[in-house]
Amino acid sequence: MIATGVSFKAGAQYYFYDDSYYDNPAMFEIGATVGAMNCLTDLGGKAGIGKRFIKDLNYGKTHTSFGAYFSFLYKNAFGARLEANFGKLSADDAVLVDVPDGDMAKTRYNRNLNFQTNISEYSLVAELHPVFAFIDWEGRDDEPPRYSPYVLGGIGYYSFNPQALVNNRLIDLQPLSTEGQGFKEYSDRPVYKLKQFNFPIGIGLKYELSPFVNIRGEFQYRILTTDYLDDCSTRYIDPSLYASNGFTGVRLSNALLLNNRQINNVTAPGGKRGSPTEKDSFFSFNFRIGLNLGRERIR
Repeated sequence: MIATGVSFKAGAQYYFYDDSYYDNPAMFEIGATVGAMNCLTDLGGKAGIGKRFIKDLNYGKTHTSFGAYFSFLYKNAFGARLEANFGKLSADDAVLVDVPDGDMAKTRYNRNLNFQTNISEYSLVAELHPVFAFIDWEGRDDEPPRYSPYVLGGIGYYSFNPQALVNNRLIDLQPLSTEGQGFKEYSDRPVYKLKQFNFPIGIGLKYELSPFVNIRGEFQYRILTTDYLDDCSTRYIDPSLYASNGFTGVRLSNALLLNNRQINNVTAPGGKRGSPTEKDSFFSFNFRIGLNLGRERIR
C-alpha cells in the first residue's frame, strides 16, 4: 500500500525537488521585498553633458524601498505575480556644487531646482526562467538546479507627488504649474497626472534555500510615459503669467534664491529648463524572500 501511494504521487509530479519533496506543475509563492530605489530625471546628474543610466546617477540620492508580492509559477518556467512596492525618490541640482565654471553642468547647478516624492506602485509582472523553460528535467538523472536566473516585464500603476524643499518647507509642485501646465498660453502643456501607468522590466536570480523558502536578488527598471516625475521638463515661461498663482509659483519656476543659495543667473522666457526628449525613469535593486506553496512531501 505504501508503494502504491508513492507511485501515485510520482505520477502526478513535475519533478522531484529532493528525496522528500516533489513539485506540482503549478506552484505559488508569497513574499516580502526590501531594496534601494533611485531615479534618472532632469535634475542633478554629473559633470558635463547628460549621460546614460549609471554614468549620470547620483548614488547619494538612493532611498529604501519595500513591498510584498504573490506569484504563480508553472513548471518553474513561466510565472506571473502581483506586487506592491513603496519607496521614495529625490534629486537636487545642488549636488553639482563642485562643478567648475565653464562646465556645461554649471547651468544645471545655477538652475537650483530640487524635488522629492513618495512612490506607491502596484504591478502585474510576468517572469521567464530559461533554465526550466528550455531544458526538460523530467527523466534526467541530474537534479534540477536550486538557482534560477530570470527576466521579467509587465505593467504597473503608480502614484507620485513631486515636492520642493524651500527653506526647510516642502511645497507641492504640480498645482503651481511651474512650466505653465494648464495655462491657455501653453495649450501644448497639459497638467500632468499624479497617477500613471509604467512598464517595469528587469532581471533576477532566484535561489532555493529549502523546500519552502527561496531568496531572490532582482533589478527592476520602470519605463515612464511622463517627463514630470521631477516637475521639470521643457522651457521657462513668462513669469508675468503667474500673477494669478502667487509669488511662490514664480519663485519655484525660476529658483534664483532658494535654500540660502544666491544664484546670479537670470533665465529669459523660452530658455531651457529641462530636456523633454527623454522621459524620466526610476528603478530599484531588491532583495526578496518568499514562501513556496504547492511543494508536497513524498509519502
